[in-house]
Amino acid sequence: MSDEIVSRIKKKLTEIEETENIRILHCVESGSRAWGFASPDSDYDVRFVYVRPAEWYLKLEKTRDVIEWQLDDVYDISGWDIQKMLRLLYKSNPTVFEWKNSPIVYRTTEDWKRISEVTDSYFSRTHGIYHYLSTARHNYKEYLRTEEVRLKKYFYVLRPLLACRWIADKETPPPMLFSELMEAELESDIRPYVEELLEKKMQTPEIGTGKRIDELNRWIEQEIRVMKILAEKTDNTRERSWEKLDAAFLGLLEKGE
Repeated sequence: MSDEIVSRIKKKLTEIEETENIRILHCVESGSRAWGFASPDSDYDVRFVYVRPAEWYLKLEKTRDVIEWQLDDVYDISGWDIQKMLRLLYKSNPTVFEWKNSPIVYRTTEDWKRISEVTDSYFSRTHGIYHYLSTARHNYKEYLRTEEVRLKKYFYVLRPLLACRWIADKETPPPMLFSELMEAELESDIRPYVEELLEKKMQTPEIGTGKRIDELNRWIEQEIRVMKILAEKTDNTRERSWEKLDAAFLGLLEKGE
């Protein structure tokens, strides 16, 4: 990623803060660039978490907790209010862990670091497996069962399935980087097919369509069956408390007064 692009994104963050009267706590790349298989023309999926002044949260009128700043061929920029993020963390929403673990960080703060110290304690193995399994099943059914397929869609099935394996093996949120997941979880006999596709995707603006890769499809179908059984058998009982999240939120508001 060029220094020029990073500089532009950082300027946009400052513009958002000034226009919206917010403070950005953490901002990352969340899409294919963070996953490590971006095409040359991939856009920038910029995601941030922000906090508003304390009085904003005391209004009786319901207010929007999302900022959608820009969406075009180059940038996809949006953010969540800290309240929204913490409520989703309580529910173990996998997107929260992805933003926390992104290898591309545009901005962060000490406040975010304190919040992130407790984040993983809210991770649910069952929720994680169900989320990634649902993503894999949808993309497989939608894009990869015909004779001619959109080849890049293999990554939108393979990555979530490898994330399921990671969660099952390590009981922790999966890493963002596809290469790390592949190294840890993918069998050696399947790897050459994936590596060939990966090389094409990263070097070609639009990888296009091609003949279905039967070896990968068989692996995918088998893995979906295995993960479905595993998800159904996984015990989802865990202690959850609002206490740490309430303390983190109130600490931010007190600091902003």
